Amino acid sequence: MKNRVFTITLLLAGAGIASLATSGNAAPPVDPTWETLFDGKSLKGWDGNPAFWSVQDGVITGQTSTENPTKGNTFLIWTGGELADFELLVDYKIQSGNSGIQYRSFKTGSKWVIGGYQADMDAAGKWAGTNYGEKFRGILAKRGQKTVIGEDGKPSVTGQTGDPGELAKHVKSGDWNTYHIIAKGNHLIQKINGTTMSETTDQDASHFRDRGLLALQLHAGPPMSVQFRNIRMKRTKPAGKKKIVFMAGRPSHGWGAHEHRAGCVFLSSQLNTHLADQVYSEVRVAADWPANAAALEDADSIIFYCDGGKGHMANQHLDGLDVILKDGCGLACLHYGVETTKGPSGNMFLKWIGGYFELHWSVNPHWKAEFTTFPQHPITRGVKPFTMQDEWYFHMRFQPGMKGVTPILSTHPPQDTMKRKDGPHSGNPEVRKSVAAGEIQHLAWAYERPNGGRGFGFTGGHWHRNWANENFRKLVLNAIAWTAKAVIPADGISSDSVTEADLDANQDYPRPKEKKK
Repeated sequence: MKNRVFTITLLLAGAGIASLATSGNAAPPVDPTWETLFDGKSLKGWDGNPAFWSVQDGVITGQTSTENPTKGNTFLIWTGGELADFELLVDYKIQSGNSGIQYRSFKTGSKWVIGGYQADMDAAGKWAGTNYGEKFRGILAKRGQKTVIGEDGKPSVTGQTGDPGELAKHVKSGDWNTYHIIAKGNHLIQKINGTTMSETTDQDASHFRDRGLLALQLHAGPPMSVQFRNIRMKRTKPAGKKKIVFMAGRPSHGWGAHEHRAGCVFLSSQLNTHLADQVYSEVRVAADWPANAAALEDADSIIFYCDGGKGHMANQHLDGLDVILKDGCGLACLHYGVETTKGPSGNMFLKWIGGYFELHWSVNPHWKAEFTTFPQHPITRGVKPFTMQDEWYFHMRFQPGMKGVTPILSTHPPQDTMKRKDGPHSGNPEVRKSVAAGEIQHLAWAYERPNGGRGFGFTGGHWHRNWANENFRKLVLNAIAWTAKAVIPADGISSDSVTEADLDANQDYPRPKEKKK
């Protein structure tokens, strides 16, 4: 297994593994499974009130003052999605007041306010190392304690990690310290500067959180200042669950379209909520890959939601991906992610997902597609007829004779999809002939590889707002889980009703201001 990881890493990373070091004097482990969550320059990938959070001298700084107080605890929230099992290393320095690192946390309904497990810290040193339940059952384990939280939600002390006073000597007042948080199943360990401060085993089934958000806290009260740097994290696969890795492409088309990261975070969250007994999914953005390529090594399925063509994320890493997919790992490509270049890349896509968008053969018009019937397949469970305006691609290049390919969404494009002139995406004699003849076109498909691996291609997904359609998203959620070989419920995968706030969350671009009438 180690040799396989090494091979994949070299093939995907090419010139080698990028260093994970950020600003500051403490270099994190040179290990491809550790992700850097702070670039040392900006708050990219984080969301918080700019009145309190900034980057100063290469470190994240949270600060309140007499003139600029916060009315309640406020948080800087990592937008990379939810975390399940992981290890986190964070350097922090607190000059005054109280702060903490939230993990496996939840939104409360108020902007920039969350609750959940917290690795506590304070300038006075009283609370450093404590596991505190922010809006979530209060103190769970004080420094020096090993606790078990029972079904009643109350912690019982079952042992010690050390004398609280002696442990406090390992915390440097007014200087940089390193917090190390380990979350594995219901076992939570919090260390500071290499010394275990507290351990918690949460057996409260009604409140225990096996996944959630990561955030940094700025506490209400007297003026305070806290700083963070060298934020790095390693995710671990929860036992007995399928691992799905979403690969989100770079910002692309402006607000509301090709919102790769927002779409991946949304779909990942739905799977982690509604198929939690079977799968664990995580989101990686384009900048993470291939530097963190080893994260794909134990994946059960990989999802590409990204720009395609010559710039497709996979094009420079075909051999490395092939190593992973030969072991039966699933692969799904969404929207522009189904397009690649003819030749080596196109041949790989045929091998992996059974089809792809080929320039000067396939087309990408915007049109309203109507889907009235579906094949009997796990992907279509619970999906009802629907109509959707999207940039639906069609006339795809498929495996010869459609061998191994099952069409999932099929329909007849109207003649006005051919109104554009011929071009690499807009039209060609073959597709015009096909539409004129009334031939059915396949807009989504499933593929079963000879090695047992599964592929899925989905040409919709241009408009981010389309995820609000229950049948549209159910079909894609079913398909993603199917590629990971999870069991799809008889009525398909349930999901939350989608609000405008849900659709606005995590987008790469701000919502345009409405023009005055």
